[in-house]
Amino acid sequence: MQIPIIDIRALVSGTDDRHEVALRIGQACRDYGFFYVVNHGVDDDLQKQLEKVSRQFFAQDLQTKLEIQMSLGGKAWRGYFPVGVELTSGKPDLKEGIYFGAELGEQHPFVKAGTPLHGSNLFPSNIPGFREIVLQYMAAMSRLGHALVAGISLSLGLEESYFADHYTADPLILFRIFNYPAPPSNAEAESSLGVGEHTDYGLLTILRQDMSAGLQIKTKYGWLDAPPVTNSFVCNIGDMLDRMTGGQYLSAPHRVRNQAGGDRLSFAFFFDPNFDAEVRPINVDVEVNDNKEERWDHASVHEFRGTYGDYLLSKVSKVFPDLRRKIL
Repeated sequence: MQIPIIDIRALVSGTDDRHEVALRIGQACRDYGFFYVVNHGVDDDLQKQLEKVSRQFFAQDLQTKLEIQMSLGGKAWRGYFPVGVELTSGKPDLKEGIYFGAELGEQHPFVKAGTPLHGSNLFPSNIPGFREIVLQYMAAMSRLGHALVAGISLSLGLEESYFADHYTADPLILFRIFNYPAPPSNAEAESSLGVGEHTDYGLLTILRQDMSAGLQIKTKYGWLDAPPVTNSFVCNIGDMLDRMTGGQYLSAPHRVRNQAGGDRLSFAFFFDPNFDAEVRPINVDVEVNDNKEERWDHASVHEFRGTYGDYLLSKVSKVFPDLRRKIL
């Protein structure tokens, strides 16, 4: 078994061959919920710069990193968190990270209304270029996200603009930089997980890995490694696409186990529905494939009612319970 590697040059450039690309994406979404993309058009030098400044940041002492801690980000939910603060299924993850989102000023309607997960980012002041590199990277990934969801639209037999028309003309953009330290040599298997089994909440995740292995995907045959592939991104679908397609495209559980013997970096970009969008099934006449009993949280994405913001906040508040009590 191998996760498909899909050349998306035609999708990015908008040529006629993009329909063939869309077919491959659709098959991957049905079989795995994951796929790699190559020839994606994201500048390699920009990616290397991002990795360089990220390593600089995480190499600092904890007190320096805490100068942009998440509690200073308020409702925008931005900034740094140390190892063990983020939870998955109630268990601390063996990772630290920085949360970012779309850079929004005080006059933006969502910011003025005090909407959670919207606002300005926190950037380290002592690493030259950090802010500019992160914002350039998010812009590049947003363009890629729009291209990929157009391909997903085509893969479902829909108009190319379906998701843009209904959900992603103004997508909710979230970006995470994670550092997974090597687990202690005496750590038990469960406690050595960088992040435990979970599914992503939204529409599409686009992940850049460094060249350290660790990502694993749960299939009906067991756990499958997703090793780094040069000049690629790993893409996976989230709970909302699972819901929209009636379970035709299942959001696949995944986890991270850092076995590299040193720090492992990953860059997770979430391209999701607008915060206020009510996420509905695409075809209400399709029999729903609900895998509630097999899911890691035993929750049904198909029974949910409300906006994507409602769903996201219900999940995020469990990941950072202490922050939730102070801010939400």
